[in-house]
Amino acid sequence: MSQALSASTLLAVPLAPLAGALLAGIFGTALGGNWIGRRLSHTVTILGVLVAFIVSAMILRSVVVDGARFNETLYTWMTVGGLKMEIGFLVDGLTAMMMCVVTFVSLMVHIYTIGYMEEDEGYNRFFAYIALFTFAMLMLVMSNNFLQLFFGWEAVGLVSYLLIGFWFSKPSAVFANLKAFLVNRIGDFGFILGIALIAAYTGTLNYGETFAKAGELSAVTFPGTGWMLITVICICLFVGAMGKSAQFPLHVWLPDSMEGPTPISALIHAATMVTAGIFMVARMSPLFELSDTALSFIMVIGGITALFMGFVGIIQNDIKRVIAYSTLSQLGYMTVALGASAYSVAVFHLMTHAFFKALLFLAAGSVIMGMHHNQDIRWMGGVRKYMPITWITFLLGSLALVGTPLFAGFYSKDSIIEAVSASHLWGSGFAYFAVLAGVFVTAFYSFRLYFMVFHGKERYDQNPEAHHDDHARHHEHHKPHESPWVVTVPLILLAIPSVVIGFMTIQPMLFGDLFKGAIFFNLERHPAMEELARAFHGPVQMALHGLTAAPFWLALSGSVLAYYMYMVNPALPATIKRKVQPIYTLLENKYYLDWFNENVLARGARALGMGLWKGGDEGLIDGAMVNGSWKVVGWVSGMVRRVQSGYIYHYAFGMIIGVFVLMTYFVWFNQ
Repeated sequence: MSQALSASTLLAVPLAPLAGALLAGIFGTALGGNWIGRRLSHTVTILGVLVAFIVSAMILRSVVVDGARFNETLYTWMTVGGLKMEIGFLVDGLTAMMMCVVTFVSLMVHIYTIGYMEEDEGYNRFFAYIALFTFAMLMLVMSNNFLQLFFGWEAVGLVSYLLIGFWFSKPSAVFANLKAFLVNRIGDFGFILGIALIAAYTGTLNYGETFAKAGELSAVTFPGTGWMLITVICICLFVGAMGKSAQFPLHVWLPDSMEGPTPISALIHAATMVTAGIFMVARMSPLFELSDTALSFIMVIGGITALFMGFVGIIQNDIKRVIAYSTLSQLGYMTVALGASAYSVAVFHLMTHAFFKALLFLAAGSVIMGMHHNQDIRWMGGVRKYMPITWITFLLGSLALVGTPLFAGFYSKDSIIEAVSASHLWGSGFAYFAVLAGVFVTAFYSFRLYFMVFHGKERYDQNPEAHHDDHARHHEHHKPHESPWVVTVPLILLAIPSVVIGFMTIQPMLFGDLFKGAIFFNLERHPAMEELARAFHGPVQMALHGLTAAPFWLALSGSVLAYYMYMVNPALPATIKRKVQPIYTLLENKYYLDWFNENVLARGARALGMGLWKGGDEGLIDGAMVNGSWKVVGWVSGMVRRVQSGYIYHYAFGMIIGVFVLMTYFVWFNQ
């Protein structure tokens, strides 16, 4: 590939998955007469994503080796005044890395789905959805303007709604996808306000033109207030990221989204949709660097999410929900890094997390298949000897998640902790405590899950609800079994980068030129990255130093405590639960945020809506303005009609009264 990337090559990346989605979604479903079968449906979608991955890898190589870049408009949709609405691509180190991560994880999910969804009636429809989701995410990360960014942003939200509610006959799935859709609309309202402010004050939606005017934005105050305009813009944009990347308090949709099939948990909640907000803030770094207030706000929100969502993960018993709360916590880590102005560290953790979290979700799905659709970890145990490939890959993913030295998660997570400790912004003290304490919490719930599933006494035949499970059928008392190769091969391929990718890429991603020109740092105001670079002496030295650092010992303590509580003394958790029942109840009810949303916000909104309907619409508009106007006219016309009686003496009397009034008026005012 040449120094200059070609537009036709770049177009192949998003359009290949789109073509597969259209073929499977139209001709593989009742919409197109079920013209193609299952084999052809998964073949065309996998082929489309494979093409996208291969081309993305070639583009990344060209970007890294040859320094190739691309930033052009491909199509102008319309021009409104001086505002151009365009479709275009911006490809640099940040975009190329995201393209490879999205397409590789999506490819693994597509292959995995062949085995996981084998018996599902919506097989072809599911492949169409996940390929369409890949297209939407690629359009988001490749955009060079806010219009296309918003298109991809909303498209991934729409397709995630379809995927979460894929089993639409389940009431819980319908509730979950509606909840995800509504909560994300709250965040998107802030996001579109931020974009509107940019368009209003810069007259452009193009990234490059906006960044060129960032200095002007930083000198303007928001009308009617003393707030800096750049701060308002950045916070509005971040509110969008709070919804999409599930930050407190807009995180409530993500755990419930586990109602969808497991492959979408890996695709949406590990590598793509939930990381869109992290990517967006990193891309907007030239704007965020100008507002310390916005960065502090981001850091505090991330710290709350990282720590308090991890606490909830400790008491979860659904295997997918434990990993879901782990995702929330890790997204909090990424957000803290953004707030510390360590954008490249956040993106680095985004990349490493995508591999090991996709691995954990898919391995959990393999366990669910092997356990005949049981998801409750209390009725597992001893699965290791029945599912050796799933066991070893899950263990590798867990070691990466807790930040074991030399594993991928170690390099990115420890870099976040160091970056926060080097930050001098308001809120950095709390954030540092949150991410440090979060290491212990992460290790505890990760190995609690690991030990309860793969070790200890076999409990799969003791599940009291097995006979109520529609999925179990006649399998409830059968022993676990290893999954087929279409499931285990993606696990192996994801386990490899979960181990080595951090070691291989920390130098170019954090201290090299990969993100040069893509991510902006103001080292004078925010020296976190400069201090990280000064302390870095190579990945091997970092791993050796990590063995003596506090995060390693916190992770080890959490792992050992989990082993003691669930392997050595399994009666201890129940005892602790009885002694701290109020805390357990608080965590079980997820800090009562769902209750607050449903009983205060939702009912308040309903009461407000009813008030506006009854008082505003029916009372004021229909009653006073519409009906009231004709009643007034009717009353006036009735009075006039009485005056126009047709009797001469009535008219004479009226004339006399009129003359009397006029005489009184002139006499009174001429005195």
